[in-house]
Amino acid sequence: MGLSLEQDRARVFEILGEGECRWLLEKQSIGRVAVSLGALPFVSPVNYAMANGTICFLTGQGTKLAAAVRGTVVAFEIDAVEAAYHQGWSVLAVGEAHEVPQPEAGLLRARLPLAPWAPGSRDHLVRIVPEFLSGRRIGFIGPG
Repeated sequence: MGLSLEQDRARVFEILGEGECRWLLEKQSIGRVAVSLGALPFVSPVNYAMANGTICFLTGQGTKLAAAVRGTVVAFEIDAVEAAYHQGWSVLAVGEAHEVPQPEAGLLRARLPLAPWAPGSRDHLVRIVPEFLSGRRIGFIGPG
């Protein structure tokens, strides 16, 4: 039969620049926040929006809010994967998390497209200021 896609295309691995990482963060709305919970990693999905280059999400009482109140350094990751084609990309942002105080939190909530998927009270706005960004893309080039 015919050649598979992988036989007539070259695999590439690319490091993404900061500008493309920021662009991808602006275009997505679901990510994962990673915090250290007593030296163990705790990763939680959140829906988010970007505001002036910062990552914002709503949360209730718990691990993410506790990290924000302490100004903890957290990791935030987004990605897109096409498993059938063995390609995709990811972006990692690292920075301090802080709870946004009122009245700024109310103003941001009014203009950001934030509607938590999970049930329960999500009345605290958390902001991550990215101090480090990295991104990677893997895929193919060539015919096809």
